[in-house]
This record gives sequence, structure tokens and C-alpha cells, in this order.
Amino acid sequence: MGWQLFGQKPDLGKFIIIVAPHTSNWDFFIGGLYLNARGIKSKVLIKKEVFFFPLGLIFKMIGGIPVDRYKRNNISEQMVDLFNRSKKMILIITPEGTRKKVSNWKKGFHRIAKQANIPVILAFIDYGRKTVGINKVFELTDDIDADMIRLKKYYKNIIPKYPRKFSESTDND
Repeated sequence: MGWQLFGQKPDLGKFIIIVAPHTSNWDFFIGGLYLNARGIKSKVLIKKEVFFFPLGLIFKMIGGIPVDRYKRNNISEQMVDLFNRSKKMILIITPEGTRKKVSNWKKGFHRIAKQANIPVILAFIDYGRKTVGINKVFELTDDIDADMIRLKKYYKNIIPKYPRKFSESTDND
């Protein structure tokens, strides 16, 4: 398909992969091909609305975890517990939480990583350069708002499938 692969699977047992920008359903397929090529078996948080028959079976087989985005369900605590019970686990999260343009990214990945004491790895899908990959460990601090600003700055020059749907703002209201 003409895409370049960047980076390798980190030599870690447990970690969270953050992927941004997320503006298209194609992100899921391109990212999935990358994960398969790199031998990365992961879990991914996906809106519960897509877990209907037969798609629900497929999403569960590939590690999908349904999330009800419209009610508080302690998903962060559930993921911390899952990490604590697992010897190996990779969880993929899109901090935008949707394919629509949002200025406030979800912070759950930060809470999960801090509470489960696991690293966060930055990944990207750059449609402009046709490059998909894993880049580096994102060092978390105790200042979640400052970390979110740094995270958005990192992704500022990554070109999404639909640029108008991606918030380049570093405001974190």
C-alpha cells in the first residue's frame, strides 16, 4: 500500500500505546496492519455501539474492549485492575476519544499509566508522509495538564486523514 513502517515493538511486558491523530475509521485498519507486521498483540478501547453481531465477535477476537462513552463506568480503574492482574498487556488508546474534532483530550490513559506504574508509548499514523509507527516512551509527570500540552505538541505536525477534524490546539481547558 506504499506505507513506511517506523519503530519496533518495545521490549516491555506492559504498556499503553497512545495513537493520534484519530480522524478516520481507516486509522483502525492501518494501525491494525502495523501491529500485525510488528507482532504486537494488544487490547483496544472501542465505543460499545460497534459491538453488535457479527462485528462484536470480531472486535472481541482482536482485543476490543467495549466502552460506554455516555456514562461513568470507571473504565480507568478497570484497566488498572486488568494491568495489575496481567503479566503482559498492551492497551491502545486514542486520547481524542472520537474521530470528531475535540479540543479536550481524554486523560484516562494518564491515570491508568500512573496507577498501574506502566509506561506510555507514542504511536502515530501520518497520512501526509504515509508513515505509521511507534516512536518513544512519553515520560509522565505528576502534572497531568502539562503532560497533555506536551502530548498535543508532539502530535501537532502529524498529518491526519482528515485534518479539519484534528485539534492542533494545546489549550487544555
